[in-house]
Amino acid sequence: MADSTNQCCDHLAIEPGVREDATARLRSIRGHVDGVLRMLEREDVYCVDALKQIKAVQGALAKTGDLILRGHLKHHVVTAHERGDEDAIVAELMDVLKYR
Repeated sequence: MADSTNQCCDHLAIEPGVREDATARLRSIRGHVDGVLRMLEREDVYCVDALKQIKAVQGALAKTGDLILRGHLKHHVVTAHERGDEDAIVAELMDVLKYR
């Protein structure tokens, strides 16, 4: 996001450990999505089986989002007062939470 809501926060970045974990999770999810696509290319696939796999992907994406959100809260939100950007961080967080 590069809108005016978070311009003061542009210097903040995902912590390296969180970034590595999220990247690994997303690579795994990509493999799972590829598997679902292969499943759907078959004519004999049962609807419920496909839905279960899609739900598993959604769960994995939600866990990855939770991981990044936890890192954001831990490393950026709790330190906002020290940086003097509390209002911007709160506005940014409220914007992000609209999508959860």
